[in-house]
Amino acid sequence: MISVSPLIKEIRHNPLLWPLVLVPIVLAAQALRPEAHTLLFVLSIMAIVPLAALLSRATESVAAKTGDMIGGLLNATLGNLTELLIALAALRAGQYVLVKASIAGAIVTNTLFMLGASFLLGGLKHHVQEYNRNNARLQAGLLFLATVALLVPSVAVDAAPTAATAKFTQTLSLCLSVLLIVTYGLGLLFALKTHGELFAGADHGESEEEPWSLGLSLTTLAGVTVLVALVSEIFVESVQQAATALGISPPFVGFIIVALVGAAAEIVSALSAARKDRLDLSVGIALGSASQIALFVAPVLVLASYVIGPAPMNLQFWPGAVAMILIATMTASLVSNTGRSSWFVGVLVITVYLIFALTLYLLPPQVR
Repeated sequence: MISVSPLIKEIRHNPLLWPLVLVPIVLAAQALRPEAHTLLFVLSIMAIVPLAALLSRATESVAAKTGDMIGGLLNATLGNLTELLIALAALRAGQYVLVKASIAGAIVTNTLFMLGASFLLGGLKHHVQEYNRNNARLQAGLLFLATVALLVPSVAVDAAPTAATAKFTQTLSLCLSVLLIVTYGLGLLFALKTHGELFAGADHGESEEEPWSLGLSLTTLAGVTVLVALVSEIFVESVQQAATALGISPPFVGFIIVALVGAAAEIVSALSAARKDRLDLSVGIALGSASQIALFVAPVLVLASYVIGPAPMNLQFWPGAVAMILIATMTASLVSNTGRSSWFVGVLVITVYLIFALTLYLLPPQVR
């Protein structure tokens, strides 16, 4: 029989998990007042964050006996469940602009905000930290490849959209999606199997928390995934109307707000690991999650659109989004090349992210 005492103890002593009481409240509010979009938007954000933190805690317990490379991959994969569920909900609703904005935003958020915040918080506590730069180089290389795949459909057709160009873009996106998924699989094979010795952790900080049992961790993961799926549906249904009511530009909503909410689990894990001097795990989560979204989640959404979407989705992003992804990838590659970090490096990376966020917030509604 699975003991839930560690879960109850965690909820009682972790203030970040106290807003879990909002989960039944937001579900009830959706049933009673479905037209209150702004209220549902705020409540769903406040409910997703503690769910993501609980997902992160359970994931850390599952990954407790693995190395930082595999642990980072596991954290990135399970942490991306939130983003994937939000994107699938938007996909079913036919909100492809929101889907693409959340994809691009998630890549930039993980690459800049999560990585920069890890460098900043870890550096404030440990002065100078070291990590295996081979993993950072691999993930940065995968991100650059994904950026090329997103750039090509956006610049290959510069004429006015026609039936022929639309068919070309859709066919190209489908082929690129399959190619990216295959490349991502080969990247995992390279990092975890054939050349795993290159990616051993450079530091071995100890976890201060007792890991949960495997049964409790897996049960928690399953339950939280279901709750995140339910709350994500409410979030997607209310986000556009709430943004209009609050005067927030749609690009800012998709690129910043949706991305931050979806990445909450990974952000918690990455920052916690950085404070414990496990920077390999932080870098693995941040860049691993970004490359996974670019090479796996985005292509899967393109393929899924043929099944659950009202129409097929392509990989044609607006030029501004592609430019931000490219700059984020180059920034991550530049700052992670040495395998050492300090708090000011984190400040520089976060500043790039804030430039993007400020630009999108002030962007006129008719400009993309």
